[in-house]
Amino acid sequence: MSNKSVVTQGGNSGTSVAAVDPAKSSNRDRLQQLYASDPKYKKYTQQVEKCLNAFDNVHEWADCIAFLKHLLKTFQSYMQFKEIPYKLIVAKRLAQCLNPALPTGVHQRALDVYTHILSVLGTEGLKRDLPLWSSGLFPFFEYAATSVKPILLTIYDTHYLPLQAGLRPIMKSFILALLPGLEEETGEFFDKVLSLLDRLSGTVSPVFFIQNIWVIMITMSSARGTALNFLSRRLPRLNADEDITQIVGRDIGLMIRAFAAALEDDNLLVRRGALDLLLQSMRIDSAAIKRAQPEDSVFLMRAATGVVLRRDLSLNRRLYTWLLGPDEKSENQSIYLRQHALQLLSTTLKDEMFAPSGEYPESRPFKIFISLLDKWEIGSALTDILVLDALKAIRFLMQRDTEERNEDISMTASTLYEAVEPSILWKQLLAAIMNDLTKDSKTGAIDLTLFLLRSLPLQDDEVRGIHLPVIFAAITDKLQREIIRDPSKAAEPSVRECLVLQEEIFKHIPLETLSQRPGLNAALQTSAPSLSPLAFSYAFYGIDCTESRPSSHVLNPLVAVLEHTFYMSQALSQSLSTRLRPALSQVLRVLSNIVHAVDKTFDTTLNLSWKPSEWLHSMLDCLDLEADNFSLVDQVVSLVVSLHGTQKLNPKLSMDKRPVVSRMVKKLFRYLHQDLATSHHELESIIAQSMSSPESRNVHEAHEAFGVLWRLSEDDSLPGVRLKVPLMIVLETLKRDDPSLRRVGETWMRCNLRSYIRVLEPILRDLLDPSIRRTSSASSVSGKEIRGYVYERPFDQRYVAHLLEILLSVVQFGGQGFAKSARSTFLKRSYDHVLLQRLSSAGIDPDTSYLDALIEVLSRFLQSEPKDQIAPTMQPLNTVIQSSAIDLLQAIVARGEVEMLAVEMLEPAVIGKLFICVHLHRLDLQNKLLRFLHSIISASTSYAQKNSLPEDRSTESSQESGKQGYTVNSLLTQTITDGIAVPRNRPMMQHWLDFVLMAVPQFQPALQSIISPIADCLCRQLRSLLSDALKASKPLADGSHPRVATDAEFIMLLNALERLIVLGLTQKTDANLQEDDTPVQERPGAESGGILGYVSNVFTTDNATSSVEHQLTSHSPGYKSLHDGIRVLLAIWVNMVWHDTSSLRPEVDSLSMIFNRAHSRCRRVLEHLFRAHPTEVLESIIECWDRDALLRSKSSDRPATGVFDLVDVLIANAQSAVHMICDSISVRNSNSSERSRKPANTNLSDVILFNFLEQYLQRLEGPLALQVWGRFMQLAKDLASSRDFKIQVFLVLKCLCVLGDKVTQTTAIDDKRIKKDLQETFGKLLDACVVFVGRSSDQPNRIRRTTKESLVTNGRASPVHRGVSDAKLDEKANSSSVLLSDNTKPTWGTELPSQITAFIALKAVPDLRRFLMDNDKVANACSNIVYYIVNPSIKAKARPLDADAIVVDILRDMIKIPPALKVWRGVVIDVLYDHRIFNSNSSVATKWKPVIKAVFDADKTSFPDLLSRVATSPSANIFTSREHEMLLRSLNLRRLALVLFTGEKNHFLIQLPAVQEKLVDILRNVPSPLVQCEVYLCIRVLLCRLAAHSMTSFWPVILTELYRIFEQIKDSIPSDGSEDLQLILSASKCLDLLLTLQTEEFQIHQWIFITDTVDAVFRPDNWTPEALFDQLAEVVGSLPVPEPRERQSNIGSPLQTSTSLAFPTHPNRALRRPMLKSIRQIESIRDLIPFFSHVSISSYESVYASSGNIDWEAVEQGILDDMFDGR
Repeated sequence: MSNKSVVTQGGNSGTSVAAVDPAKSSNRDRLQQLYASDPKYKKYTQQVEKCLNAFDNVHEWADCIAFLKHLLKTFQSYMQFKEIPYKLIVAKRLAQCLNPALPTGVHQRALDVYTHILSVLGTEGLKRDLPLWSSGLFPFFEYAATSVKPILLTIYDTHYLPLQAGLRPIMKSFILALLPGLEEETGEFFDKVLSLLDRLSGTVSPVFFIQNIWVIMITMSSARGTALNFLSRRLPRLNADEDITQIVGRDIGLMIRAFAAALEDDNLLVRRGALDLLLQSMRIDSAAIKRAQPEDSVFLMRAATGVVLRRDLSLNRRLYTWLLGPDEKSENQSIYLRQHALQLLSTTLKDEMFAPSGEYPESRPFKIFISLLDKWEIGSALTDILVLDALKAIRFLMQRDTEERNEDISMTASTLYEAVEPSILWKQLLAAIMNDLTKDSKTGAIDLTLFLLRSLPLQDDEVRGIHLPVIFAAITDKLQREIIRDPSKAAEPSVRECLVLQEEIFKHIPLETLSQRPGLNAALQTSAPSLSPLAFSYAFYGIDCTESRPSSHVLNPLVAVLEHTFYMSQALSQSLSTRLRPALSQVLRVLSNIVHAVDKTFDTTLNLSWKPSEWLHSMLDCLDLEADNFSLVDQVVSLVVSLHGTQKLNPKLSMDKRPVVSRMVKKLFRYLHQDLATSHHELESIIAQSMSSPESRNVHEAHEAFGVLWRLSEDDSLPGVRLKVPLMIVLETLKRDDPSLRRVGETWMRCNLRSYIRVLEPILRDLLDPSIRRTSSASSVSGKEIRGYVYERPFDQRYVAHLLEILLSVVQFGGQGFAKSARSTFLKRSYDHVLLQRLSSAGIDPDTSYLDALIEVLSRFLQSEPKDQIAPTMQPLNTVIQSSAIDLLQAIVARGEVEMLAVEMLEPAVIGKLFICVHLHRLDLQNKLLRFLHSIISASTSYAQKNSLPEDRSTESSQESGKQGYTVNSLLTQTITDGIAVPRNRPMMQHWLDFVLMAVPQFQPALQSIISPIADCLCRQLRSLLSDALKASKPLADGSHPRVATDAEFIMLLNALERLIVLGLTQKTDANLQEDDTPVQERPGAESGGILGYVSNVFTTDNATSSVEHQLTSHSPGYKSLHDGIRVLLAIWVNMVWHDTSSLRPEVDSLSMIFNRAHSRCRRVLEHLFRAHPTEVLESIIECWDRDALLRSKSSDRPATGVFDLVDVLIANAQSAVHMICDSISVRNSNSSERSRKPANTNLSDVILFNFLEQYLQRLEGPLALQVWGRFMQLAKDLASSRDFKIQVFLVLKCLCVLGDKVTQTTAIDDKRIKKDLQETFGKLLDACVVFVGRSSDQPNRIRRTTKESLVTNGRASPVHRGVSDAKLDEKANSSSVLLSDNTKPTWGTELPSQITAFIALKAVPDLRRFLMDNDKVANACSNIVYYIVNPSIKAKARPLDADAIVVDILRDMIKIPPALKVWRGVVIDVLYDHRIFNSNSSVATKWKPVIKAVFDADKTSFPDLLSRVATSPSANIFTSREHEMLLRSLNLRRLALVLFTGEKNHFLIQLPAVQEKLVDILRNVPSPLVQCEVYLCIRVLLCRLAAHSMTSFWPVILTELYRIFEQIKDSIPSDGSEDLQLILSASKCLDLLLTLQTEEFQIHQWIFITDTVDAVFRPDNWTPEALFDQLAEVVGSLPVPEPRERQSNIGSPLQTSTSLAFPTHPNRALRRPMLKSIRQIESIRDLIPFFSHVSISSYESVYASSGNIDWEAVEQGILDDMFDGR
């Protein structure tokens, strides 16, 4: 360094180039030129340089003394020169010699040199070079020994104080240097330092001096105690009216922040000193606090009140004095508090309660409030105005935290509730509730009271016994007045909420406390009996009362409450509307609760002044108005019944009169309608009490006969026509109920009948009356064409119906005799020509028998319908006719005397009729038609069997032919399914199900084909009913009830489904019959899952064969029905579990019963099916689980656990369940040739089975896991032994990890065999998966999708079409998990390797040591993972840190495994030393931090190795350019920064000396800006990662270098694009960070670079910049601006940064963060102008606004962004 440059650097730094005095400047230049040309001066500089070089050989403190002696001697030899050569280095060396770690002797020698230098330089010289010499002297005083301090104080006194106004820029640092001398009042130097500070204050204005002390108190916690010592002696004791601003300046906010910082200090003595100072100079009533900004006052109050949390009596006493004033009398204290402090105190606490700052716990203001309650004078006044707000705030916090249950807040809430005086709290609540009821401005008190009663424990007997009863009675009184005055008021939310509150309060009141009043004070006690409950409550709590109507007649508050509630309900019922209905309901609920309580607990009768009959009629009138709301009807009736039953109220309500009961019962009967099924059970109890039994009525009638006449008349005289009326009268007696009449008729028939044909003919003749005109027609119903007849015109339907009824009684009486007679007699023998003519007209052949004719006529009546025009009038009686016709046909066909032809004609007619009835909502005939249809099918099948082949054929053949003899009608299946499914046909469903369950088993195999469609229909119905039930279980907003099936309907459908599934599975279909023809020895191994399969012994599946059970396949209809049935049953099982036990809805009981009964019946069905077909049922359940995402979710919600609960219910133990699942997997895994049996369900892949097994195993406890271990390991070993990888290897590995996790937590793992099995199997499976992933990444061409897609998210395999390119497949691939032909082998999709990798990272690697246990095996497994997965992934990326996140996760888990160190160390080291490492993004680098740190923690040689790479030795390669060498060195420095950054606080403290040495070496020997930039990055990392005091010895070097860089800019400004710009930016960022952190070590130096006093904001007159950055702002700011085209586009970015800096003074303080965080590089020094010009004011404002709060996240992110800059 040239002499000139040294002189230049030591030039006057007090003024900038722009502000230098020309005269002084020219004098100094002449002096420098004179010195430069003087040979003695040259020798002087050489001597100094030689001496300084000797410092490099200093190794111990004795060498330091020698060095300093030599240096002093050199200076003393040249006293004639008033300049110090190499002053920058001299200042640095002297500062290093003042290191506190060195002995006192060294310090004394160094101070001798300082004394000499300062004497030589004089005042002007010192002023010019103030930064150089002060940087060593100021920090030293705190650490100086007692013998050295006098020398130092003398230097301050002799050389610094004469500077006078020149000390202004360094005032804060000078005060900081001296304050440690005030630590002990009895100290030797206390008075000297105090005197020095006083004189220092005199050099500038006292106001400026005090302001610097405020700044020190804010920023330096260690200096607060000593600063308070000084202030307590120098701040005057002031009265309220005296103005402190004369002493402390106009910025009161600064002083307040200083006090706040001291009051929040951790040191108890500092807090005490601060409170003492407040009492002395800043009382709460002082002018300063009144004049301060509101937020500043709040700031101070928040800090002051916080001291109560320390629970220290001395602090509390001082705080109470500050708040209550100096007077000792409590009355005066209370007045003082209310006048001066209460408003500010309550505002402060309230603001913090409702808007908590992130700095403190949310419970802090509440805890302060609770602590202040201990002082009665403060507590009572504060409670009055704050208690409601405090409770509202804490309610908000508790409700917000319901998810995570914040224990601190809950405990604080309980403590607060218990600490507050109950009388004050309930007084406030009562007043606020009354306000809410009467005024528009709402306080939310009702909600708040509800919250207190519900959420906070009520253990105080005073509250339950006194306050709640008084408030309950008062609110009732108030509500009654409001509602009587204006009933519509009841619709208002406040009244509704109040009624809810009344319900809640009543739950907490002992009833006896409500029947007596607490005492009042003597003055009010006399008038107490004459006060109404409302007036009494006002008197009790001392609230101003405006009431003018006392009610003296009621002495008992309970009586008053009852009367008021009766009046309210009556008033509401008389003006009931939709809006008032909820209010009435609530009033009735309250009234009902009180009546029940009185009835239960009271012994005496209560005399009420009410009129029961009036009240009752009002209620009943309101019932008549009521439209749909059953809830209200229920309440009214229940209450009336309760009042009728109670004996405790006088006058008593009685409902003995019939009209009263009648009105109630009629109303209730309306709710027995089918659509309101959920109300049935609710009404049962009411009806039982209200109804009387019905009266029975008997009708008698007498009758005579004319038997002789009939018997004697001949057939040809047509007696039936001539004696028709008497005959009909006789025949009518057959269907009479009177036994005597019926006996007469039956006797007549037996004695006088002669022939049934004589009776039949007249009836048949009238039935064929020509007036009954019908035409044949075909009608289209629901897409089907049905043949039938249409009546053209009306006829006498009543008579026809009467005839048919009589004929039915005759047929029933005649029985077999009638049938034989009618069948054997032919029409052509009749004497009645009219009859024959009518038969001919009707198209009936005379050659047929009477029976056939009768059947034809009856079938026509059955199929005939009236025309649309006459349908309304004819339809009712037509139904009666058809009903009788069916009964007749049924009676005839059931006898079995009918020809097959007639039966075959009747069947389609009956089925068609049924189809019409179902779709046209005709319910009346369906039951009879079904019975008739059963008889027809019975007749048809029995006829077919009779006419089958000769008897010597086998039974099977006869069944076969029988089946062929009867053909199922094409419309039958559709009709049955519609009969069950059509919603309007629901009332008949039981009849249809009975028909199905009776007919299908009876007529097998004739009706086998209809089982499957009907089972499907039942499944659809159950789904629909389930959906309705689930909707009904959620209350609707409008209060309506959706239609819900009864429990009977559910059980009915479940029964039917169970029977049909079993029938479908036990009967053989055509396919099965053909299969059965195969000879036994040729058939593959039989299915063992039949009835005798798993039930008898689940472990004998290999030998078990079932010759009885046929082989089920997933294509057979029976299996499909089973699977569909299981899906529905599973849905019912999972969903129909009743949880809503707390609801008040009246239908809850019904719904819960429906749910519970359906659920239990569903369970029995599933158990039955499982016993019969275990494998098929289990596989169906698993397939359903897989298809439903809700069932498959791994959360602990109901659906997911429901399936596994079902498996536990069905299968006796976990061992059997796992055995069955493993068997199912094995069947699918074995090759076709080896397979003993086919899988039951080919839709179910083993992938799904494995997924199910994995989740099932996760639910097992340790002992159960041991039970299933053997069977599972058998499967795992089979798969582990396979040569080639297949997906099942991965799946079984996942299951093994789950099971191993459970087993390793039990003592069984000590068993050698289990341990060995686990190690070997896990090792093999893991290796296979790892190798597969490695090969997949090596050979991307092999990864293609073919027959099977790889696992998708839910683990299901979905097939795709085969392409031509897939023809040649890998021969080694194993068979798929689904049944593929042997020549089709699958390959895997790209998702599988990534899934395996994810699994290895999340599960396998973390558990390696648990499963493998042996260190060598663990190391081998890790080696494979690194070789096949980690290395390829890292190498595949252009930037090593960009490796997949999952690979980094693997490494992060691996670093926790000690045996794996050698495996992963190399990988991480390679990544670290890769030249592309810093090309990545900073976000990617974060996840690598623990991995890189682990290398340097585990391997002690790594750090020295890194440092050796940083060392300055030149490259061994002679061809390496200097630029390349510098680049490598800079990268190594950045690596060092990265490694240091990965550590925690002080993690690399041991390595600090070595790091420091390397950095100093580079600063001294490597001038390259590229390398030096990285040094400052390293320093920034060290500042973040090390405690500040550990870098004490480093400060002189850092400060000197920073000073040198910025001082040089003033003399030679770098050109645009210069390589020095990056160095300047890097140094600026380092300083920016130092200013942000505000470390105590740096604060004493920061004046060198910025203005750190209030001058930064309030500039004095004639101010000139002294700090480096302020000077640079003027120097660089005065440069000419270049052409716009020359400037780069990023120049504006720093400007944005600076202008966006805002530090609000709001209590929620902003965090300090670096200004240059977002700037990466600069193209011109002008880019830093915003930083240079704003940094001083921004630093001051950030300290002012945020005290010591640093945004560490932004700081660290800024460092990371600079490290990973994409270079």
